[in-house]
Amino acid sequence: MISRQMWRLLLQASGCGLLLVTVGCGPATNSTQEITDIEDVLAEEDGGSELTQIEGQVVIDGSSTVAPISEAAAEEFEKEFTKVRVTVATSGTGGGFKRFTKGETDISDASRPIKDSEFAACKSNGVPFVELPIAYDGLSIVVNRENDFIEQLTVEELKKIFLREAGAKTWKDVNPEWPDLAIKIYAPGTDSGTFDYFFGDVVAKDEENEHPRDDMSVSEDDNVLVTGVAGEKGAIGFFGASYYFANIDKIKAVKIVNPDGKAVAPTRETIASGEYAPFSRPLFIYVKLDSLKRPEVKQFIEFYLKNAASLATKVDYVPLPDEIYELARNHYQDRLTGTHFLTREMEKRSGTIAELYTSENLVDIQ
Repeated sequence: MISRQMWRLLLQASGCGLLLVTVGCGPATNSTQEITDIEDVLAEEDGGSELTQIEGQVVIDGSSTVAPISEAAAEEFEKEFTKVRVTVATSGTGGGFKRFTKGETDISDASRPIKDSEFAACKSNGVPFVELPIAYDGLSIVVNRENDFIEQLTVEELKKIFLREAGAKTWKDVNPEWPDLAIKIYAPGTDSGTFDYFFGDVVAKDEENEHPRDDMSVSEDDNVLVTGVAGEKGAIGFFGASYYFANIDKIKAVKIVNPDGKAVAPTRETIASGEYAPFSRPLFIYVKLDSLKRPEVKQFIEFYLKNAASLATKVDYVPLPDEIYELARNHYQDRLTGTHFLTREMEKRSGTIAELYTSENLVDIQ
C-alpha cells in the first residue's frame, strides 16, 4: 500500500515532468483524472484525520446491565478519538432515566423500554430522544454452587421465593422435598431495569396483590450480587446473563421452565432464539436528540451502532438480528424520535423486538 507521503511525492513529480511523459504516450486527460482521484483520496484522508481530532465529552448513565457494552464501546472509541472522553455511570435504568429526562446526560443505558412516566417527563422537559436496541440479554436466576437440590424453577416457584405474600422463609417452604435451609435473596436495586423486568413483567404482574419481599439484599452493582450469592449456600439472586457467564465458576444458573413446559438454561443460543422464556429481553440506549448536534456524540453513536454486534459479543451478550441493527441505524440516520414500546394511549406493548421495533409502532415524542 502506498503511503500518504509517497502519494505527495508522486503529485509533486507530476508537476515537474510526469505529465510531459504521459503527453508523449497519449492523451493527458487520463493522467489528469488519475491525479484528481489521488487528490480526492488525500482530501478524504485529511478529512478523516481532522475528524479524529474532535474534542468533548459524552455522558452516559443508567443500567448496570448495559454498562459493560457501553464501556467497551467507550474504550474502543477513545482509541481512535483520543480527545473525546466517554463517561459511563451505573445508577440503574430508572436512575439513569431520572437524569436523562432532565437533559443531564447524552445517553441513557436501559435494560427495559422507557416507561410512560419517563416518556411524559421527556416530553414535558423538551428532551426528544432516539431509541436504539443494541443487544439481547437473558435475565439469569442463580444459586450458590454448593446448592445440590435445585436444578430448575417454575415462575410459580419464583413467586413463592421472591414475593412478600408467599412468605417462604426456607427452601422447604417452596418444595417439601428441599432442605429446611434459610433463603437469602440478592437482587438489583429498585431503580434497576432488571428489577422492574423481573417483578413487573414476570413474577409480580398483579401490582395490587403481589409485592417484592422487603428483606432482600439489594444493590445496583451486579458484582456485589454475585459475591453475595457465591458466599451463602442458601442464597439465590438474579441479574443479566453476562454477569453469570463471567462468573460461571462462582455461581450456578437455574433452568427456568418456559411457557412450553421445557426447562431451559440461559445460553447465548437459547437467549437469541427466545427459548429461554420469559427471561430473554432486549437492551437499549436512548440518545438525546440535541446531543447529536455535537460531533463527539454523533461520532460515538455511529461507532456504537456500527460495532454493536461485536461489542455485545465481546462482553458476553447476544447480538441482535442484522435486520434490527439495520433498522436502528436507519432510525438514527433519519433522527426518528420516540418509542416503539408504548401505544399512543401510553399503554405498554407486548411482543418480541422484531414485532415491536417497527416504524409503524413508533410514537413520536415531538
